[in-house]
Amino acid sequence: MKKNILLVHTGGTISMELDTKTGGVMLSAANPLALEIDNIQQFANITEVEAFNLPSPHITPARMLELEELISRLTENNSFDGIVITHGTDTLEETAYFLELSTNFNIPIVLTGAMRSSNEIGSDGVYNLMSAVRVAAADDANDKGVLVVLNDEIHTATNVTKTHSSSVSTFQSPQYGPIGIVTKSAIHFHHAPLSRTYLPVVSINKKVAMFKIYAGMESDLLVSISSLGYDGVVLEGLGQGNVPPDVVGGIRRLLSEGLPVILVSRCFNGIAQDIYAYEGGGKMLKDMGVRFEHGLSGQKARLKLLLELCTK
Repeated sequence: MKKNILLVHTGGTISMELDTKTGGVMLSAANPLALEIDNIQQFANITEVEAFNLPSPHITPARMLELEELISRLTENNSFDGIVITHGTDTLEETAYFLELSTNFNIPIVLTGAMRSSNEIGSDGVYNLMSAVRVAAADDANDKGVLVVLNDEIHTATNVTKTHSSSVSTFQSPQYGPIGIVTKSAIHFHHAPLSRTYLPVVSINKKVAMFKIYAGMESDLLVSISSLGYDGVVLEGLGQGNVPPDVVGGIRRLLSEGLPVILVSRCFNGIAQDIYAYEGGGKMLKDMGVRFEHGLSGQKARLKLLLELCTK
């Protein structure tokens, strides 16, 4: 028996068309994916809604919360077996991780997108959407958290990131790899997440800044955030979690003002650790009160801190 899948559109390249006169890719008044629903219905019974129609750089945490509230409301009185969300790829990983933290469903939530618009040669949107629906309808997709499906691969929201500006194979999970693959005949999972974090946010009323640490960085920009009304900061540190010595004073000042300072590594692989005890080294920072987030990118650590602050 076919599964019942809620399909939510949010915009992005997957719903755009190439203007052959100007060469620009633009939002389409009528979502091109709507023309493919009959083909997609072969895999599941689809209930289709549009949350909004935005390019993904326009998606904010407030919009992510709006999306979470929409799917929570629609699933409250309907027996859906899975949820598929189409989304622009630039911030897809952030929306996926926001939903990973803010929802607690046992049914799968699957995000997908496209790197080529609907009327370009080699358009990947319809295929990715069909793959995402197939994954959402798979029994083995239950209890695995929020997933991202593109290019025949299944990734967790926690680990996946966009690694290439234009390639259809852009979404990768550095160090961990995909947790499953989509084939012509079946959905195959080969491992699963060990645990999940649930942060039931109801409003976005805090601000969290993020800085990538670089050689010779000073503290002036860092210390300015408290006067600008920010409530916390995430630092993408060097190597295993280190900063230049001139940044230490700024970190100490923010901590003294009660702002949480989170440290991750700016490296794709490995994790931030409190190893080095020199000025600006990870051990010194941890002793000062800096919190290390293992295995998260800067943008995802920022979302996690934001939701933590908003649920306090």
